Amino acid sequence: MTHPEKKTGRSRGEEWWSTDIIEMSPGVIRLRGYEIQDLIGRVSFPAMIWLMLRGELPTERQAALLGIALGAAVDHGPQAPSIAIARMAATCGVGINSAMASAVNVLGDVHGGAGEQALAFFGEIADAMDGGLDLQAAVSDRLDRFFREAQGYVPGLGHRFHPIDPRAPRLLEITRDFAAEGVIDGRFAGIAEAVEAEVARRKGRRIPLNIDGATAVIYGELGFPPPLTRGLFVLSRSVGILAHAWEQSQRSERNKGPLPREWLWAYTGTPVRDL
Repeated sequence: MTHPEKKTGRSRGEEWWSTDIIEMSPGVIRLRGYEIQDLIGRVSFPAMIWLMLRGELPTERQAALLGIALGAAVDHGPQAPSIAIARMAATCGVGINSAMASAVNVLGDVHGGAGEQALAFFGEIADAMDGGLDLQAAVSDRLDRFFREAQGYVPGLGHRFHPIDPRAPRLLEITRDFAAEGVIDGRFAGIAEAVEAEVARRKGRRIPLNIDGATAVIYGELGFPPPLTRGLFVLSRSVGILAHAWEQSQRSERNKGPLPREWLWAYTGTPVRDL
């Protein structure tokens, strides 16, 4: 068995961070093979995101649908932990970038990861359909396993503030419109609606699709894998994080914590005792 020759010197340096994404040298910037000056002014930001992640440019309608999903989840108010953290960080005198980084760092499995979980869930149903099950059987089988193995909410359904998340129905409506145009096939929209209907049948009450489920539908329709769904949510929510960090930085408040200073926490430890 032969082994490839180990490169040394400049060749080793050039391969250290080898990438298919960007080529850059003095006076030259190429993204996925395209000259940056040819992209500027001709390619939208959603299309640039697609190009960087996927390696090819989307159609105008694919880019438009991606932009719609990104725009729908930009903010949910200072009660959202990430937004609150950005605002608190800004009152500590840090720069915009530090406030944004502090906020983005809490977007994990619990806060920010539901879209990834929803798309993985819907994707398993799609895979079962590819294996020969019809939609209803695939949905029932996946829900059977979910309720047998897991606790909590089905990914992509329900919202702790909104009886009906106002973003989700509109996103599903738009998804159906794009499917009617032939931009996407509508498969994930059908899966999400079937999951919602089957959960309602089992629970005896409707638990509507939420923003995470609705954007997961769009990202799935556009062919993004589940892990990228979380990254796309971070890009989306970063807009709101930036807006709140900037707004807070324009105010004179300093060292602002999670509660007004006249509201102190409940102490639940050992009562007062002598030393």
